[in-house]
Amino acid sequence: MQSMTPQAAAQEQLDAYNARDLERFIKVYSDDIKVYAPPAAEPTLQGKAAFAAHYANNRFNLPALHAEVLNRIVVGNKVIDHERVTGVRDEPFEVAVVYEVVDGVIRTVWFYAAG
Repeated sequence: MQSMTPQAAAQEQLDAYNARDLERFIKVYSDDIKVYAPPAAEPTLQGKAAFAAHYANNRFNLPALHAEVLNRIVVGNKVIDHERVTGVRDEPFEVAVVYEVVDGVIRTVWFYAAG
């Protein structure tokens, strides 16, 4: 895969997420991807295999799954998206997601959910 800018990587993974295209989705992530859900100090997911399994079993199997970017900020190699997610819970919910892009792929993700 050709190296992507941080904004292009964030958009590509969003497009693949909304298409529920797991192969395309995981290509945007590094092999050693780490996913955090602060305030937890340890990753909730680590490594591409665990990451892919989580999305295959807990997201891409949901027919109404969709994420919409309400606002995006790019600061250096970080992309901060304010997203509204539907199809996971009974009601839509909002989350702030920080993607850290290194060498054209997303290496670290932080999910900040309300409540």
